[in-house]
Amino acid sequence: MIPLPEKYESLKKILASYESVIIAFSGGCDSALVAKVARDVLGRERIKAVTAKSESLPQAELKEVESLKDQFDIDHSWIETREIENPNYAANPANRCYFCKTELYTQLTNLAGRWKIKTIANGVNVDDLGDWRPGLVAAAEHQIKSPLVEAGLIKSEIREISRGLGLPTWNKPAAACLSSRFPYGEQITPAKLRQVDLGEAFLKSCGFRIVRLRHFGNDAKVELGKEELARLISDPALTEKISSKLKQLGFESVEIDPEGYRQGKLNDGLKIQN
Repeated sequence: MIPLPEKYESLKKILASYESVIIAFSGGCDSALVAKVARDVLGRERIKAVTAKSESLPQAELKEVESLKDQFDIDHSWIETREIENPNYAANPANRCYFCKTELYTQLTNLAGRWKIKTIANGVNVDDLGDWRPGLVAAAEHQIKSPLVEAGLIKSEIREISRGLGLPTWNKPAAACLSSRFPYGEQITPAKLRQVDLGEAFLKSCGFRIVRLRHFGNDAKVELGKEELARLISDPALTEKISSKLKQLGFESVEIDPEGYRQGKLNDGLKIQN
């Protein structure tokens, strides 16, 4: 039996009402549930999953997207987005995500017209509405649907339903774009994004699941899941190994954040200003 049957049925009815849909498919927990349920209720011919490939997408996510689209048996396409070429994005203002999502949703809108698909949907959930999300403005401007919000689903419920459906993404850690690793105002470049991607890949190769490598110019700050942080702190040799590797990638100093990972941490300054 699928958990939260009322909300699950609500999500199915919402997606069925779209008749045909393009799903902005990142391969994360949220968009995976949208894609799977849409495939179940609409059939393969009436849905398209589209993933944006750019310098800000971790390379490890590419393989996961490929695996999921095969597992779900969905018609999937890659598109290239070039938000990094937009100086408004590269300058990394507080509304950086607006420019990224505008690039994405403009391309998806063009595809919807070409493919004669009525609706575009994303994986935004109710919890996202309480955080600083400039991308939601771009979604509203492009009339993007958020079926998880329409169904009233929060993150923990999405994970619960996903687990009931047997989706491998049910406990997948959040994987925001690599540009979110930079404090607002620090210029974003492809080289810096690559530096972060390689650093986080190394941290994951050390056995850590929840990882953020914050990029502060020449300085790196490592954030890990709170349950994993104790392992690193108690292992000086591992700490030194990580520090050495990150310095090889070009950082001059490496700090382990004693608080650990917390979503939206770099938005704290914005909250203070409001």
